[in-house]
Amino acid sequence: MASWVISECGLKPLPQIFPRPTTGPVSCKPSKIRFLHSNKTGTDLKFPSTKILTGCFRERNWGLKVSAPLRVASVEGDEEREQRIDGVNVLKEEEGQPEFDPSAPPPFKLADIRAAIPKHCWVKDPWRSMSYVARDVAVVFGLAATAAYFNNWFVWPLYWAAQGTMFWALFVLGHDCGHGSFSNNPKLNSVVGHLLHSSILVPYHGWRISHRTHHQNHGHVENDESWHPLSEKIFKNLDNITRTLRFTVPFPLLAYPFYLWNRSPGKTGSHFDPKSDLFVPTERKDVITSTVCWTAMAALLGVLAFVMGPVQLLKLYGVPYGGFVMWLDLVTYLHHHGHEDKLPWYRGKEWSYLRGGLTTIDRDYGWINNIHHDIGTHVIHHLFPQIPHYHLIEATEAAKPVLGKYYREPKKSGPLPFYLIGSLIKSLRQDHYVSDSGDVVYYKTDPKLSGSSSK
Repeated sequence: MASWVISECGLKPLPQIFPRPTTGPVSCKPSKIRFLHSNKTGTDLKFPSTKILTGCFRERNWGLKVSAPLRVASVEGDEEREQRIDGVNVLKEEEGQPEFDPSAPPPFKLADIRAAIPKHCWVKDPWRSMSYVARDVAVVFGLAATAAYFNNWFVWPLYWAAQGTMFWALFVLGHDCGHGSFSNNPKLNSVVGHLLHSSILVPYHGWRISHRTHHQNHGHVENDESWHPLSEKIFKNLDNITRTLRFTVPFPLLAYPFYLWNRSPGKTGSHFDPKSDLFVPTERKDVITSTVCWTAMAALLGVLAFVMGPVQLLKLYGVPYGGFVMWLDLVTYLHHHGHEDKLPWYRGKEWSYLRGGLTTIDRDYGWINNIHHDIGTHVIHHLFPQIPHYHLIEATEAAKPVLGKYYREPKKSGPLPFYLIGSLIKSLRQDHYVSDSGDVVYYKTDPKLSGSSSK
């Protein structure tokens, strides 16, 4: 049953070759209507396949050559199909009531966003990256030593909150290693990634590969891997207990370990199994390596439990690990759910790497932004995952004029982002499943689910 609880990160990438686009969006009035942040009209706009430069300006073919649609169907169905151009409902614009449509093909290309980002934002400094590792590891051991020294029930809750957050910070640095944004040295990335992720019981290569799949298929209903929607058929086949666990706080925030072992509803495989359909045969040795490292860490924890006692290990490591899992599930969920306006999910020819990436959401975490390495700047990270985390804020600011309304400014947080709990609960009450058919779909609500809205 636990395997049905939640989805969070991996799957097979989409095929790497797609039909080359033939046309761009059609404009009703090409002589009058112009696109945001562009001097091109609808008749000028094309969406060819795009190669982008990443890392130290190394060319990388994303293999995402998806044709841009001529029209986007209305959410309600065929009874009210309206032509939308540049994210604007044309009919309502003529009535003096412009309405932005986030599912419309954007008037810019991936290369346009990349060109707006300063070149130095792509440069990876391994010494700077290692300085963040040294800082975080020092804080982790310092917190543990302090808590063990005082060893009283006033200090322990403070320690658990702080250390759980630091475990999450370690995960983010290991995540950068997996993307190659930590350094240009694959061996350094692999060694540091294994040390960081194994220390918090994450199989580095197994997760790295599935997370890569998430980035390659973000916003795709079936092929995405991180908190992708349940189809209506899968949702209605869930047993009542599983359905309640999936959509009731705090259970979704405890999903990550179960996901690592058995993935999410509608998918099979394990991040620890080299023969899982998450991986291709050439990746099996990497998966075995990571599974061995994970096993070694689990064995070390067993020895520590014997030496210091299970209760002390639980206080020093077990509870903070639970806090880390909650941070991971909260952050990854809210980067793809819970915006004030409903955002689209795609299938078929409507999906493209760019349109899928534009459905991600930036979040502000107050004081936590610096601690967890600005992972809240998620839109640019999703589009260009090889940008180092310490350049993401600058890159985002540079890209905003190009993104226009496709970028959603995050709500400002207080010192601690407690407001996000409300966003999480609201989304879990409303975002239950998507239709089994349709190339542009939005979340629907099951009115029978306890605490949900019927709207």
